[in-house]
Amino acid sequence: MPAPQYATDREPCIPVLFLNGRQEYLGWRDVLLNAHLIQDLALPLPPAASGVLRLLVAMAARVSGLDAQAEGRMTARQWAQRRRDLLKNPAGFDPDAVHDYFDRYIWDLFHPQRPFLQDPRLAAQCEKRAGVNKLVFGRPEGNNLSWLSVHTDTDPQPVPSEQALWHLLIHHYYGAAGQCSARTVDGRSLANAKAGPLRSTLSFHPLGRTLYETLLAGMPKPSRLWPDVEDRCPWEEPLPVPDPDPDPAPDSGPDPDAAPPPVSSPGRLLTGRSRHAVLLIPSADGRQVTDAYLTWATQKKLPALDPYLIHHVHTGRNVTQRHTARPADADRALWRDLDALLLAGDEDGRKRRTGKAGPAYSVQRPDAFTTLNDLPPDLRAALRVRVYGFDQDDKTLNRTWYTALTSPIWPWTQEHDPAAAERIAECRKAAEEIGGHLDTVSKSAWSQVTSPAGAKTGRQPRHLPSWTHTARTLYWPRAETTFWALLDDTARPARAAFTADAVHALRTATRPAIAQHFRAAEAIAHAVADLRGHRP
Repeated sequence: MPAPQYATDREPCIPVLFLNGRQEYLGWRDVLLNAHLIQDLALPLPPAASGVLRLLVAMAARVSGLDAQAEGRMTARQWAQRRRDLLKNPAGFDPDAVHDYFDRYIWDLFHPQRPFLQDPRLAAQCEKRAGVNKLVFGRPEGNNLSWLSVHTDTDPQPVPSEQALWHLLIHHYYGAAGQCSARTVDGRSLANAKAGPLRSTLSFHPLGRTLYETLLAGMPKPSRLWPDVEDRCPWEEPLPVPDPDPDPAPDSGPDPDAAPPPVSSPGRLLTGRSRHAVLLIPSADGRQVTDAYLTWATQKKLPALDPYLIHHVHTGRNVTQRHTARPADADRALWRDLDALLLAGDEDGRKRRTGKAGPAYSVQRPDAFTTLNDLPPDLRAALRVRVYGFDQDDKTLNRTWYTALTSPIWPWTQEHDPAAAERIAECRKAAEEIGGHLDTVSKSAWSQVTSPAGAKTGRQPRHLPSWTHTARTLYWPRAETTFWALLDDTARPARAAFTADAVHALRTATRPAIAQHFRAAEAIAHAVADLRGHRP
């Protein structure tokens, strides 16, 4: 029986939506060949789509000549002109360039020497397999209870190979930190993994009218700031040279104490910063994955600023800790991040995290958005933003993933309409400040009502009171409606509008308590007065 194979460049593994409304699964090669006919990706898992889009941008940079090697051949102006020329091509990427690129590398998920985005040495370096349930996000594994899934570790079910590829990407980009399968390298055994480079982040991608436009619009521009090294994606690395003397047993895995290759763009930046190592175990025909090894790939951090993340810049910190990515929060509406995308540089100003004391920071727009002004005017006017979020903690807890899509927002940017951008920033800041003050006065009112008579109430409650939770839930949807209305009614004061929303939310949330608690009416009246008189 032939060895199992699953060539991801040709097998139907990436779901896409064509312009005519047809949905189809394609391999990497066909996705690029048909990018000008595809409207968008159609992956059902947002973190997998985030990873797929990064891989496709790196591949598109290679086949279009807009990759890191272009820096030595053209100036920034020539690079921008080259991209504009490509965007005018109705036929998309050059088919010969696409085939030439994919014919050079190995894309097979189960190749014995170079399985795609995997490390074949794990079979010898790991004593235990992690199990297919550990590979697939959402399945219970180990001693965890099966709350919302029919899967159990006593009867693990195989996963189709295309879905295994999606979860493989999620582990590479959003993988957990902490205990993992032990891996022995050079006689040293470690069982601790570091968090993936995108863990708990919110990813913003310029979205064109076709996938072809999306890939070119979101492509990071080469810069002389990147190290002068050969930029390689994992599948572009040379195959290992066979050892003529395989005795003793090979143990030439990555040294956990060795520094990894420096990050370069776009290959290593977008595809080569994983800190997890995976090896999939296929079924006999290669159509399914039945088991997997899952462990650490490197113990070293690969610092770099991902071009699709909003970064908070803390100027008072050490240079290696100065930039932190804005975390994903499923409870936070997308419009609250609009000004960070629309304002150039650090025009968002210095501010503090909502509800927390601490050092001030400025906001840095995603680097992929800095070159959008060079795009043709018709594309800029139609450009939207696709958002992928994975709400996680820093270690192992996965809460939920989500995606969102904006309307065309680029005409509102500071470069094109400074007044609109500043109005958006003003309204967003006012909404945040009033929302934070609503939390404070509702907590204080709750403490006054529920504390024994005469007790001191200056200390905030340890847990979020029901009044605060309900008021917050009522406030933010109303605030979003008010936000969009204020963009059209520029003469209306933003603070007064959001204050009215906060007062309505507080009164609605506490109305049942007035009949239940003797002191509730007075405490709520004081809270409402505090809201109306609040000043920054």
